[in-house]
Amino acid sequence: MSMTNMDFVTTGDGSKTLYNAEIGECYHSKHGAVQESRHVFIKTGLDHYVQKTGASDVSILEVGFGTGLNFLQTADYIRDKSIQVDYVGIEGFPLPLATVAATGYNETVDAAVWSAYVNNYEGALQRSVRIHERLQFYIAHTLLMDFQSEKGFDVVYFDAFAAIHQPEMWNDTALAHVAQFVKPGGVFVTYAITGNLKRSMKSLGFSIEKAPGAPGKREMLRATKQ
Repeated sequence: MSMTNMDFVTTGDGSKTLYNAEIGECYHSKHGAVQESRHVFIKTGLDHYVQKTGASDVSILEVGFGTGLNFLQTADYIRDKSIQVDYVGIEGFPLPLATVAATGYNETVDAAVWSAYVNNYEGALQRSVRIHERLQFYIAHTLLMDFQSEKGFDVVYFDAFAAIHQPEMWNDTALAHVAQFVKPGGVFVTYAITGNLKRSMKSLGFSIEKAPGAPGKREMLRATKQ
C-alpha cells in the first residue's frame, strides 16, 4: 500500500483523518473521527465490558491499528481509572511516525498520553512497550491472516476498512481467525452491521446486539463470545 496516496481531511467533529486513495476510503468516519472512536470502541466496547464485568485487567486486540486513534482514546479513558490494559494492534501497513504525529490527535487526549504514544510508536512496532504502569502496547506489523497470539483478548476493536473496499477482511475465514483470539465473555465491536456479519458472528459462537451507531450510522454491531 502506497503512503504517497494519502491526504488529511477534516471530519464532521473538526478532527482529521487520512484518506487513502488506493483503498478509496478514509481511516475513520468522515462524520467525525474522534467521536466515532469514542462511541464505537470506547463507550460501546471497552467501557461496556468494564461496566458489565468489573474487570480491572483488560486485554484489547485492534484489527486495523492505522493512526492509533483508538489506542489514544483507550489510553485517555483509563487515565483516571484503576484499569490495567494490554493492547495489541494489527497493522499490515504501518504509517510513518511523521504522518502519525501530523494527525492533530494530540488535541484530543491528555498531553502525557500523546507524548508517550509518539515517543514509543516506533518501538511498539518491534516489541511490547510499557508506556506507563497501567498500559502496554504492541503493534503487530503483519497481515490479519498471518497474526498469531498465544493469549486471548477481552475486547476486540474491529476497525478494518469497509467491506466494499476490503472484502477479504470481513469474510467468514477472516472473522473466524479473529474469533479464535477472543476469550469467553469477550466483546467484539465494529462500526458496521450487515446480515452477513451477524450470521458469521453467530456461527462462531457469539451473541449479537444491535447497538446505536456513531453519527452517520444508525446501528453498529456488538458481539459477545459465549
